[in-house]
Amino acid sequence: MTKNVRVRFAPSPTGPLHIGGVRTALFNYLFAKKHNGTFILRIEDTDQNRYVEGAEQYIIDALNWCGMPFDEGPGTNEKFGPYRQSERKSLYKAYAKELIASGNAYYAFDTAETLDAERKQCEANKETFIYNWHNRLKLSNSLSLSAEETQAKLDAGDDYVIRFKSPQDETLHLKDIIRGDIKIDTNILDDKVLFKSDGMPTYHLANIVDDHLMEISHVIRGEEWLPSLALHYQLYQAFGWDAPEFAHLPLILKPTGKGKLSKRDGDKLGFPVFPLLWEDPKTNEVSRGYKEDGYFADAMVNFLSFLGWNPGTEQEIFSLEELIAAFDLKKVNKSGARFDPDKIKWFNHHYMQEQNNEELADIFKNSTPELADIDTSYIAMAINLIKERATFVSDFWDLSHFFFVTPTSYDEKASKKALKEGTDDLMKQLIAILNANTDFSVETLTTEIKGWITSNEISFGKVMMPLRLALVGALQGPDVFDIIYMIGKNETVKRIEKLIATI
Repeated sequence: MTKNVRVRFAPSPTGPLHIGGVRTALFNYLFAKKHNGTFILRIEDTDQNRYVEGAEQYIIDALNWCGMPFDEGPGTNEKFGPYRQSERKSLYKAYAKELIASGNAYYAFDTAETLDAERKQCEANKETFIYNWHNRLKLSNSLSLSAEETQAKLDAGDDYVIRFKSPQDETLHLKDIIRGDIKIDTNILDDKVLFKSDGMPTYHLANIVDDHLMEISHVIRGEEWLPSLALHYQLYQAFGWDAPEFAHLPLILKPTGKGKLSKRDGDKLGFPVFPLLWEDPKTNEVSRGYKEDGYFADAMVNFLSFLGWNPGTEQEIFSLEELIAAFDLKKVNKSGARFDPDKIKWFNHHYMQEQNNEELADIFKNSTPELADIDTSYIAMAINLIKERATFVSDFWDLSHFFFVTPTSYDEKASKKALKEGTDDLMKQLIAILNANTDFSVETLTTEIKGWITSNEISFGKVMMPLRLALVGALQGPDVFDIIYMIGKNETVKRIEKLIATI
């Protein structure tokens, strides 16, 4: 790749960053880093009516949590700043006027009522209203009005928009890295609004101007922007600028595979669709986040990378560095990618096993009041024994509580299965062996207790099941001898004696 790679992630601060937006940011980040390029964050906040307080910071926090910090953006290396479109609005009017001067755009003064009447007339005729070559001369604009009439309206302060003049009877040949060659008949294109009389550009104009001025080499964005590709190509041609290369990513689909994933799907099926927890500043409604739900950022990034991309190998577990090395836009699929809530849990379980036990112990202790007085190193030892069965830190207490507190009751089904005639006598013999033992290592305990069972031709189940019931309160948990070693001789004997008293 000969030119410097510069890509941008350009969200609107209208609420929390959707998981689809995170995937778009990720693919931009991977592409930039693969080619030693620059990953840019631009905040597209031209629609001030939809601006939500705190949304921009949420976007930045989400990118940082995912391990994808931007190289240029608001407050960071502002080489082509500012990076908020609302702070760049003085730029856009000059470019809109340049298009008018070149004959590629025009002023339109049509009122909302006029346009609504035109739409209703088309609906009555079972037609679709399009504002373009076939009707523009019948409407109120600088193409149908004289230069004097147009200037009079501007001088009078009449409301206007500036529309792009889409050509008639042409075929556009567009290229997309993922979708290949695309042909568009210009006769079906409408004259999109580029600029409004309130001084703000629409997305289309601001997007193109900013991408040009920020020297964006590749535009990697969601499939929903594919219908805008024709206009954007034409705008580059109208300005006489080289267009970046485009790649439109496939949609992220509902778990059923039908339709675009939405927040409603997450609420209905019980999974987040946002990276971080979000509290709406207006309604105070709280939306769950993957971070707060106990997912590791690495797990989410690894999962998202496979939504629409495939390395072409059997490998599924990738570090961020491995993803960067393997990523190729040409291996991104055209078809939508189904969101599988169980698969991201699978990834999280894998990354759980790779976490440092001491760090997990700190998180577990801070979130569990019962552990306030327990030594962190002891908690880490317990986690090491149970984390292979855990997907989230929130699973730890159910899997390990018996390391910290004596069972107060016994599972009913487990009791019926474990407690038989003669169990109390066997448990008393076991206590005697434990009390006589001076070496309480796992190896010695295993050898002596199993040796006693074998030499006396006792069924293992008759000893091991009630022993586990005494220690855990149920027939589950890690190796019994690991539990005995962890809780110590006195606590082990006390728990067995407590079980005997209930028989």
